[in-house]
Amino acid sequence: MPGAQSAQGVLREDCRAGEVAARVRNDADALAATLRACNRAANHASSVAFTKDLKRRNVLQKEVYFALKGGYDLGAQPAVRVVKKVCDAYAALKGNIRAGNLGREGSKRRLRAESKPIRFREDAAQPFDDRILTWNLDARTVSIWTVAGRIKHTPFVCSAEAMKLLASRKGESDLALRDGTFFLIATIDLPEPEVFEPTGFLGVDLGVVNVATTSDGEIMAGRRLNRYRQRHRDLRQKLQKKRTKSAKRALHADHNGSSNVAHRGEAVWKRGAVNRPRTSTR
Repeated sequence: MPGAQSAQGVLREDCRAGEVAARVRNDADALAATLRACNRAANHASSVAFTKDLKRRNVLQKEVYFALKGGYDLGAQPAVRVVKKVCDAYAALKGNIRAGNLGREGSKRRLRAESKPIRFREDAAQPFDDRILTWNLDARTVSIWTVAGRIKHTPFVCSAEAMKLLASRKGESDLALRDGTFFLIATIDLPEPEVFEPTGFLGVDLGVVNVATTSDGEIMAGRRLNRYRQRHRDLRQKLQKKRTKSAKRALHADHNGSSNVAHRGEAVWKRGAVNRPRTSTR
């Protein structure tokens, strides 16, 4: 009967959709568990590095390699990546201290940073190299190692411009979790752009009433943008007064949205420079 065939077709489609949804949930759980395991292992390696003053990669890896593999269900290469992540973190801390970014010697902020091992959040980003993460740009999929086994043919989405840049990918890629969404942050190796000498300079004065005023007399008004900013400013003040959990969640969402507004305002005055080729802005 035609009706029965149609019902069977719908049932099959529903079953396929359910299978896809179940696979997505399983893959997401595996990726989240992988981040937790890697960051817990990183905290262990960081404690050892701090206690025994082992900040160099080779000596720290020799000390904690088998403990990371056996105690946190990590493979050989993920354990190596965890050690490098810890060593890079201590190298960055040392560089910040040397540059004075954490205050003068003896300051509270500097003492607080130097007096305890570096800690990693359970959802902190984790670097993957080509042995444990492979890209298939033609199929737009990745194959990635997890503590639950290797996940293959996992699709990813990106813009057309990002897809072109991925052709120049080189080195590690970071798996990051933000607001419940997983991101892969790839390292791109691009050639240096050609150096050109500008034929003139354009001065840009950033203001409140007018977003930007250029030195050649063009005024870029941002009335709509200013109204948007004021509306969100009033909303943040109301939410901050409530101090409830739902208000904090709304504040977090509003912060993510309002951060894009700054880029919109910047784009307004940059547009003036783009319309003037071979011109440098000041």
